[in-house]
This record gives sequence, structure tokens and C-alpha cells, in this order.
Amino acid sequence: MLEPGRRALTRRRLLQGAASAAGAAVAAPYVITSTALGAEGRPAASDRITLGFIGTGGRGTALLTNFLGLYESQTVAVCDVKRPMRERARQMVHQHYGKEGCAVYNDFREVCGRADIDACVIGSTDHWHVLHALEAVRSGKDIYVEKPLGLSIEQDKALRRAVQRYGRVFQFGTQERSSWSTREACQIVRNGWIGKVRRILVGTRYSRSAPNFPPMPVPEWLDYDLWLGPAPWAPYTDNRVSNGYWFHISDYSLGFIAGCGIHTIDMATWGNGTDLTGPVEVQGAGEYPRDGLCDCVTAWSADLTFANGAVMNFTDGEKNPLGVRFEGTDGWVFVKERHLGGTLDAEPKELLRRTPAPGDLHLPVSNHHQQNFLECIRTRAQTVAPIEVAVRSDTLCHLSDIAMRLGRRLRWDPDKEEFPGDDEANRMLTRPMRSPWRL
Repeated sequence: MLEPGRRALTRRRLLQGAASAAGAAVAAPYVITSTALGAEGRPAASDRITLGFIGTGGRGTALLTNFLGLYESQTVAVCDVKRPMRERARQMVHQHYGKEGCAVYNDFREVCGRADIDACVIGSTDHWHVLHALEAVRSGKDIYVEKPLGLSIEQDKALRRAVQRYGRVFQFGTQERSSWSTREACQIVRNGWIGKVRRILVGTRYSRSAPNFPPMPVPEWLDYDLWLGPAPWAPYTDNRVSNGYWFHISDYSLGFIAGCGIHTIDMATWGNGTDLTGPVEVQGAGEYPRDGLCDCVTAWSADLTFANGAVMNFTDGEKNPLGVRFEGTDGWVFVKERHLGGTLDAEPKELLRRTPAPGDLHLPVSNHHQQNFLECIRTRAQTVAPIEVAVRSDTLCHLSDIAMRLGRRLRWDPDKEEFPGDDEANRMLTRPMRSPWRL
């Protein structure tokens, strides 16, 4: 994945680059005020997990805020191709610790090349998630990767192989797995309290459309070529990289079918007990903009059929309510994402008061998604959202999109992770990359 002809990142180059970018040496984690020696219940700076942040836009900044509130970690570097973004992030770190010293970078490879960083938190644009994660994993870093995962199932599988090969801790940004209401709903279903699951209704936000915008000069504060990275070259316009439009451009994202839908689809597959496998059939229909800057599906309905007989109806929020409704032979349970209120309802109501007995299934408990990641770095245990689950959930979003683009029913082999005997559909499991980028 490294750019051909790139010089090796020696320790001398790292120190020189950090000094020019941040005005501070970065050979080791910087020391912070009076808390550096630790306090009751707080590790000393030398014992904290050092973090580097790649991507400091909206989600990256939110993750930075979350991790800064955890004493077990210490942020030592931030990286973004937009200078205002990375400078803002550095100021957040300095203000939190009360001391300067956080290094800033334009190129993510500089962060991954630092031997003193334990883990990377990746909150970049969707089309960069896997390449950033691969570089970090191959550099010996544990990784927290914001959702969704890759722009293709091929990318997802490549990252899974790397995480498993290098033995790295991985946490996916599907934070509903650290939500009490989601865990309770899934336990109700997994323990068979609503009987055999027949149908699962999944609703999420839909993507947006936009007109074309005229080309503009690239601003001096943006490394536009590195922002594009593996995506095809395209003329610069503010709305391509800002204002949230890139979420709905297929060169950079699958749209909200994955960007938002990954949360509810992951909740659904967790409750269905199929988060380590996949469907056997998928079909659907969607509306795609015919002109303009955005081209991701804006409205859709897809049916994913599983070997256990359950059918998952995955739609935009105009068709199914936002959230997940599990319908069984003996009742139903409905749950919303935590940021939408975490609503939990069921019929019969007594399901909400029932607690699992010692012999029942007890799903893993995580009350703080970022905290769970740090704990697993120390223990080398599996996170609540490991790479194997991340790939399977992300795959459901891709399969839905592929079936709608082809406009026909597709068979899927969840063991081989391919469409049996369907060359046209299998070609859509991969995505070309602009040279010199590769998996």
C-alpha cells in the first residue's frame, strides 16, 4: 500500500518532520502537568496508552473528545489533510492537558511510523478507512476504526486478514454494541423469548442529492491529492470535500445506507445471531440520482434472507421506523439507537422486566465503547465490536447496494463470501484504486 519511491521513515526524519510541523520533539510521549505522575485510580503518563488520531473532522473530533476524557490514554499526535482541522484538534489536546506538545501531521504515514504510538484512532473519510487502518496495523498499531468499514467487500476482507495476521486489537465504531438498550433487545431475541424470529425491520436515514457545482481553485490549506487518495481524480469544489456532500458520492462513500445504516444493520444481525455469518439471498430496489454531484442511493428497500429463516427488511427511514424491530412467533421487541433516545419496547411487556438466568445467553457487556477498546489493548482480549463482526455487518450494506444496482435477486454464499456462479455480481465485490494506492 506504500507509495512507490517513498523514502523510509527513519527516526531522524520523524523527529525532523514533527519538529517542523508541531514545533516540538516527539521522540516519546510528552509529559503533562501535575497529573503526569498519576493519581489515585489514574495511571502515570509513562503507563498510559498513547494514541494518534488520523482524520479530525466531525467524527474524528468527537472521538478525540471521548478519548481525552479517559485517563488510561494520552493523545500525542493528530493528523488531517486539512490544516484548520488538525490545528483545531491540536489546540483541543493542548487545552485538555494544559501543556503543549501534541504533534500535527498532514500525512498519515508519519503517524503510523512513530514507534512510540500504541494505537491509531481512524475517523477519516470513508474511502480512506481501510487504507489508513492497514498502514497502522502493518506498523504494529492497534486500531479503532470509525464506521463504515471499506468501499468494497474486498477491502473489508483485506483488513480482516491483516488484523488477524498481525494480532492487533480492533474496535469498530458501531457504538450501539456498548448501549444498554441494544444489548437488552438482542438478549431478549437471542434467548428465544419472542419465539422464532420471522422478520426484522431495519430503518435508517436516507442519503441526499445535490446539483453539480463549478470547479474551484484548491485552497492552500488542503492537500487535495492526498484527500482524494485512492479515489478517481475529480475537479475540486468546496462541496466535494465539505458540507457533508462527500458522504453521498460513491467515489468516497456508499452513502447513508452504510454510513448510518451500519448501526441498525449491526444491531439487527447481533440480535439475529448471524453476526459471524451472512444471508443466503438478497434483493431490493432503490432510487439513485441520475445527475448532480451525489450518486448514492437516496431511498431503498432491501430484503436479506438468512439460513435460519429470518428475513431482514432494510429500508430508509421513510418506510421502516428508525431503529430495529424483531418480530417473532411469540412477540416482538423494538429498539432505537442511543443517540435517538435508545427507546426499548416489546410485546408482551413482561419481556422488558425479564432478566437472563444463569443458563441463558449473556451478551458481552460494554458501557463505554472507547473504554472497551483501551481495556482490550491492555488485556489483548476481543473487543465488543471485533473485526470479524465488522466485516459481516458491513457486508450486509454492500450486498443490499449491489442487489439494488443490478436490479435482481442474488444468491450469496456466506462461507465463501461470494455470489455463486454470478460473475457480474462478483465483479462488484472489488473496487479499483487510483495509482499508486493499493491494498
